[in-house]
Amino acid sequence: MNKRTEYVEKLSAQMVEWDVQIELLKEKTEGAPPEVKYEYANAIAALQLKRDEAAMKLQGISAASDAEWEELKTGTEQVWNEISNALRDAIMKTK
Repeated sequence: MNKRTEYVEKLSAQMVEWDVQIELLKEKTEGAPPEVKYEYANAIAALQLKRDEAAMKLQGISAASDAEWEELKTGTEQVWNEISNALRDAIMKTK
């Protein structure tokens, strides 16, 4: 397996995990008071937008040539870090 394939598989698995965590956040916030629920809904919507951005980056890496994918990797890792941090913060707020 080449490095790009391993990278894409690793990121794909991470996206599946994020989807699970986002769904768990949605479930946790269902019983929250309306004002808190609104804040959580905004945070979850922002997470989903970032997740969709990450999916687009992942598709770009999958479709890129061998020379291009290394360049795309840097931007993708930045988005991945942003999502990880935002998700961690959202989880901490709901505890």
